Amino acid sequence: MTLIHPTAVVAPEAELDSSVTVGPYTVIGPHVKVGAGTTIGAHCVIEGHTTIGRDNQIFQFNSLGAIPQDKKYAGEPCELVIGDRNTIREFCTFNIGSPGDAGVTRVGNDNWIMAYVHLAHDCVVGNHTIFANNSQLAGHVHVGDWVILGGFTVVHQFVKLGAHSMTAMCSLLFADLPPFVMCQGQPAQARSMNFEGLRRRGFSPDRIAAVKAMHKALYRDGLTLEQAQAQITALTQRHPEAAPDVAMMLAFLAQTTPQRGIVR
Repeated sequence: MTLIHPTAVVAPEAELDSSVTVGPYTVIGPHVKVGAGTTIGAHCVIEGHTTIGRDNQIFQFNSLGAIPQDKKYAGEPCELVIGDRNTIREFCTFNIGSPGDAGVTRVGNDNWIMAYVHLAHDCVVGNHTIFANNSQLAGHVHVGDWVILGGFTVVHQFVKLGAHSMTAMCSLLFADLPPFVMCQGQPAQARSMNFEGLRRRGFSPDRIAAVKAMHKALYRDGLTLEQAQAQITALTQRHPEAAPDVAMMLAFLAQTTPQRGIVR
């Protein structure tokens, strides 16, 4: 039997796996689906068209699936989709998507999300990320795999953060943060690359050397973005093992608009 505390209010239409645990005074709406092994703490509200995967740990006092903070929203059946094995600590707010985008706010797998984190409508979060306390994402923000956000990081709407990037505490992002880059400041400025994180994830010396060369082209050689892209393209000849890393960087830079730019 599903372990639902007698004070919890779960809509009869909600679909909860038999192994789901629901804490006291939690409210779960009729369009919610929760996968096997997920634990939901006390005093949570999970509503809207929300789908939650397997083996998530959702701590007390979370609001998941509420309507977007968007004046244009008119009740459309948008969604919040959360993957597997995520930890969501206290007082987080994840909103559903909006019809002005794909209509889905999406969180991947194996993310560690600390207290007071806000994901606005249509945010897309990858896998293996860490969001420290009070990280705040405005609408339409895309966060790649293995990203780490320092506490009190604030991200402007439509900003993209590339895989393996990292922000320091109290960073304010108005521009896209390329893969591997570490930034700090208000507004954020690039400081280095996330070399220690890459070593911990098993990057070889050759791949790390390619990341260093990409950093030099983007931030140290005084090049325009187009010139830096040309230099980065040539890196696959010297570092063939890093070809996927180079391709990821080039793909990210190609989708950055001149209006948004990258963190410099």
